[in-house]
Amino acid sequence: MKIIDTIIADVKIIEPSVYTDKRGFFLETYKKTRYQQLLNINFDFVQDNYSRSTKGVLRGLHFQKKNPQGKLVRVVNGTVFDVAVDIRPKSMTFGKWVGVFLSSKKKNQLWIPPGLAHGFCVLSDIADFEYKCTDYYYPEHEGCLLWDDVTVGIKWPIDTPLLSPKDRNGVSLLKLLK
Repeated sequence: MKIIDTIIADVKIIEPSVYTDKRGFFLETYKKTRYQQLLNINFDFVQDNYSRSTKGVLRGLHFQKKNPQGKLVRVVNGTVFDVAVDIRPKSMTFGKWVGVFLSSKKKNQLWIPPGLAHGFCVLSDIADFEYKCTDYYYPEHEGCLLWDDVTVGIKWPIDTPLLSPKDRNGVSLLKLLK
């Protein structure tokens, strides 16, 4: 397994070892002791989520104001552009973002620590997306950072995404500071 650092110190790209032969492939998608050691984390995952989206859908940038969730994300089918934004006010990388192409072909993963906003856009016809969370989902604590906030300046690989009303009405990074 290979761990790749990003410009946000705690956000890591994971390239698992994949064993293939003429029958197909095998990979370990999570092993607590290995991931804790390689990512230097000490979290327990308490909730797994699975979503399916169609081409052009953008989900995010979501976060929880209380009980922030760390997320280990991967694509089971298709391709997405996955983004993490550092919204921790005291962080050295506050306002910075990391974008990674995740796909079922590459079988790569992204670790996003608690306190970051997260979102993705779908580039394939369909994408099945799975993520493990370090805390439960509390809708009353959910927040949404504006997907196209000029202060953050994410370079999304699509121009006109399909958005939910919640995602269309996210708040700017500067408004989060108030």
